[in-house]
Amino acid sequence: MKHQTQRGVALWAILAANKPNKYGSIPDLPDEELADPEELERQVFLQEWGPILALPVRGAPAFRPEIDEDGFVKGAFSTMDFDRISPKFDKVRYKIDKLREERRNVRMMIDTIRFHVRDADKYVVVRYALRGVIDIEDILDAELKELVRLYMRVERLTKEIEQLRKARQKRRQRELAAMLARWE
Repeated sequence: MKHQTQRGVALWAILAANKPNKYGSIPDLPDEELADPEELERQVFLQEWGPILALPVRGAPAFRPEIDEDGFVKGAFSTMDFDRISPKFDKVRYKIDKLREERRNVRMMIDTIRFHVRDADKYVVVRYALRGVIDIEDILDAELKELVRLYMRVERLTKEIEQLRKARQKRRQRELAAMLARWE
């Protein structure tokens, strides 16, 4: 019992009661009315990162449900109703979105390169190459050759997106028909 005073109260309790607030205080204002340190930290975080957090985000906003210490989802996201109505992850849709993003990036590269190609007939060469009239290896100008490659890549990506979209539509129609058959 070496950490007790004469009255039987622990020494750490007396020291904690006499310890001043580490964040300071305001005269004539009780410490209970001061902002919590977590609230102050949140305000500083929002002030510093607010412009970045306000930037627009492409795609649907993802929610992050709170998970307890046992690994279970807390709150409304853990209900059976949410599981029933929440959309399942669609791999085909995800791939379509990624291909569209890649196609958009390639189109930006085309916009950059096409100003460097001085040939007046560059679009005629691109059209003939896309139709298969001339081979890409027959083009001598390196920048024009790269421009044709990028146009071919955009065409390939567009075809792939369209194929995936049609396959996804057929799958959804089959699922709908199966669901209607179960109801009958």
